[in-house]
Amino acid sequence: MFVDSHCHLDRLDLSAYGGELDAALDAARARDVHQFLAIAVCLDDVPGLARIARQHDDVVISAGLHPLHVVEQEPSVEAIVECAEQHEAVAIGETGLDYHYDGVSREAQFERFKRHLIAATELELPVSVHTREARDDTLSLIREYSDPAIGGVLHCFTEDLDMAREAVRLGFFISLSGIVTFRNANSLRELARQIPLDRLLIETDSPYLAPVPHRGKPNEPQWVVEVADCIARERGISLDEVAMQTTVNFYRLFRAAAPQASEEIRASLAQAGLI
Repeated sequence: MFVDSHCHLDRLDLSAYGGELDAALDAARARDVHQFLAIAVCLDDVPGLARIARQHDDVVISAGLHPLHVVEQEPSVEAIVECAEQHEAVAIGETGLDYHYDGVSREAQFERFKRHLIAATELELPVSVHTREARDDTLSLIREYSDPAIGGVLHCFTEDLDMAREAVRLGFFISLSGIVTFRNANSLRELARQIPLDRLLIETDSPYLAPVPHRGKPNEPQWVVEVADCIARERGISLDEVAMQTTVNFYRLFRAAAPQASEEIRASLAQAGLI
């Protein structure tokens, strides 16, 4: 079983499926992808994602505001908490810092990220963190405002091994996307070999960043298998081992999603003392 730990189900290109999200999810299920975390880009997305989750037992959602998404008014901690509670989010985010682009000032991103971390701690929910060219500030805010017992994930990770190791020390997981399969991603494949397997997650970030051999196409949740396969080859282990460990890792982190896991996975989680 595979888990797509970060996908944007409300933004998928469904032209290959007659516009039907159900068909895209069925294509993933046919490849043994049986859990999807649908990530919000802004709080206005969350009600729509919640409707998708109500229609699909294997979909759970987050609530948050992307660091580069422009809004007229910044959400308060209370607004983030209320949205997450109302729509039964299992995670806060995606949030974080992206200093590569200039759409939202660094000061505004910093305050936004801080509020999300405070909300996550209040709700005892993990955070899904987007970080790009903002190593020091990302780690500084995590140290100050995140609870290591709750933790989170640095999603679609593309920074260096030292940052990944420090994030792990702070209670976070590292999630790898289709970028790990790209020809020029040697440093990321080295990271895939070095980070403990029990701290790795896999994702598509679909509809973005389709893995090889689908690069250049709109990404789909089913292609999380290609990410897992790349990690397995780099580590010299079986695809089944990567599938099982990253699935267990997902439910270790996103505990509120565990009740929706399959009986087989729930048995593994119970054996590990996670539920």
